[in-house]
Amino acid sequence: MGAGRLIAVLMTTLLVGCAPATAGTAGSDGPPAARRAPEGSYAVGVRTLTLDPRSARPLPVTIWFPTSADGVADGRFPVVIYSHGLYSLPDLHAGLTTRWAAAGFVVAAPAFPHTRQGAAHFTRHDVRNQPADGWRLIRHLGRLDRNHADPLAGHLDLSSIAAAGHSAGGFTTSGMFSEGHPTRLRSGIVIAGGGLPGSFAGPPAPVLFVHGTADAVVPVTVGRAAYGRTPGPAAFLSLLGQDHGAYLTPGNPGFAPVLATTTDFLRWTLYGDQSAGARLAADAGTPMTSYEFRPAS
Repeated sequence: MGAGRLIAVLMTTLLVGCAPATAGTAGSDGPPAARRAPEGSYAVGVRTLTLDPRSARPLPVTIWFPTSADGVADGRFPVVIYSHGLYSLPDLHAGLTTRWAAAGFVVAAPAFPHTRQGAAHFTRHDVRNQPADGWRLIRHLGRLDRNHADPLAGHLDLSSIAAAGHSAGGFTTSGMFSEGHPTRLRSGIVIAGGGLPGSFAGPPAPVLFVHGTADAVVPVTVGRAAYGRTPGPAAFLSLLGQDHGAYLTPGNPGFAPVLATTTDFLRWTLYGDQSAGARLAADAGTPMTSYEFRPAS
């Protein structure tokens, strides 16, 4: 499917939001050190902040992170940038993002200025500007990690970053994988989304696509077209008969395989945990799912 068609599908989308680690070297572009992701579950803390509050494009951000009794848990944790869909907010995705944080990741979710729920000047066309917001957030996290007065200082492994998102946030995620992106952006998860023009043109990175086969908002053919364009290893998890995102809601029968597959995908690509990579097919092995994996093209 051509870039114009992908944009047309995106622009007509009406999304209602669905509801101790080994230290790395921050900023490194080398491969992630192979280390097993934490097997236990952390308690999860949350904070909010706003990037550039007096600018023309202020960016509220919600951050979920592993905690211990003394505050932020010991160690450096890989970072996931999570992008919401149209008319949505980070909190509406907390069922998934808090569980990723409990598994040993720091998840930072921006509320985009012109596509979030309650935006003063809502416009779908602003999605094309959101990949730059993701990179702006990554730069800010680098400043937090170096700020000794910040509780997250020394806890952000910015050598291992993933981008993930739902619907318009999935398109935003794909747009972060453009020509020349730093290789510390290790992987992506595109949920009920597709590709923006220029997506998947940079250094190859593993991408997991998650899509309901009965999605009437962003048809599964859009996700599969983007899957076909990725130059790196790619996987496609189909939720058979499911719609645009009910499977992101805890308690929905699709939630468990989505959570297991996405969590192990993040363990594999950000921690270098090969045992997690080997579990992916089994994670998705339910009667209501179909999973396929394609090596790098």
